[in-house]
Amino acid sequence: MQALVAPMPLVSTVQRYDWGDLEAIPRLLGHDPDGAPYAELWLGAHPSAPSVVTVDDGGVPLDVLVRSAPAEAVGARVSDLFGPRLPYLLKVLAARKALSLQVHPKPHAARAGFNRENRAGLPQGSPQRSFHDNQHKPEMVVALSQFEGLAGFRSPRTILSLLDGLDGALVGEVRDVLRADRTSGGIRSAFTRLLTARAESAYATDIKLTVESVRERVTAGSPYDRADRTVLDLALQHPADPAVIISLMLNRVTLEPGEATFIPSGVVHAYLSGLAVEVMASSDNVLRAGLTTKLVDERALLECATFEPGPPITPTITTAGTRGQVQTYRAPVSEFALTLADVDASGPVSLAADGPRIMLVLDGQVTLHWSGGEQTVGCGASVFVPHAAGDVKVSGAGHVVSAWVP
Repeated sequence: MQALVAPMPLVSTVQRYDWGDLEAIPRLLGHDPDGAPYAELWLGAHPSAPSVVTVDDGGVPLDVLVRSAPAEAVGARVSDLFGPRLPYLLKVLAARKALSLQVHPKPHAARAGFNRENRAGLPQGSPQRSFHDNQHKPEMVVALSQFEGLAGFRSPRTILSLLDGLDGALVGEVRDVLRADRTSGGIRSAFTRLLTARAESAYATDIKLTVESVRERVTAGSPYDRADRTVLDLALQHPADPAVIISLMLNRVTLEPGEATFIPSGVVHAYLSGLAVEVMASSDNVLRAGLTTKLVDERALLECATFEPGPPITPTITTAGTRGQVQTYRAPVSEFALTLADVDASGPVSLAADGPRIMLVLDGQVTLHWSGGEQTVGCGASVFVPHAAGDVKVSGAGHVVSAWVP
């Protein structure tokens, strides 16, 4: 195999889930939209959809490349921490509609769930699986457009205010639970009650009654306009889903371009709309709670979810460069960090100095410079920069995003 001493162009998978946007990712990649949704672009080495690099005139999945030459691909520091693997997955996420309400498992729960489903004989890729690998999945999102979401629980007092006056027996039960227990235990009980209502067909009409009372509150000039309009939007997409009501229990998040949020494992969340880059531990473990037609594994979800109320977590953001054109985003995890750079004539920008790096050009055209040469990369193109390539600088004109291991 050729030596891994230069940046390597990537060919990556686009996931075409029904909630995806019709145009954002095709525009990025220079494709004509075809009328079907493009939801996520995966850049990384997760075995379910690894990027492909060209080595010795043939295509090699990135996970195979890393396992075959870990010292050159990821370096001793990363191998010692994570083994011969790329510990992060970089995505471009383009949402036209809401993603499923979901939780990602913590490390011990991921291992236990993966082993449990393997013992049960569930094949990889089965729609009945909740655990597709044995890794946890904390994630960080950086907005490229206005980006909307739900993340983490509001306080019981705030939830009760939002539910006050709404019609419906199910909402009434949730209010009673929270009035009796205004702790994280009460939030768990209220969430569980709404989650289990999915199996009770009688509550479909009841939930519609609640949604109509929310609509009336908006018409009358709701003091909770954004939360209420979120309920109405979700009810259009997923009528009679109890997760529509769960949305009132969660913090409503809006990110402007360049702003970010960090979702630790265990935090209940849903992304609603917008374009963003997302970096996460390399995992595809998703435990769904609603807003989906896919499997909702109540047992696994309740084992993994965190119910302590609190605001969304903002990553640490540092700025560098002569005009502050380089922003680095760090979260309290060891698998990943992210850099967004506005490359221009003021001078070259350096990528992280070592370890495995993935860079994507969001617009414009840039040139990569390393000790052995240089390479021009255009909009929508991406490269894997192996550890052995050493220091790499970027010049030209364009915006680039780079994931790396801190």
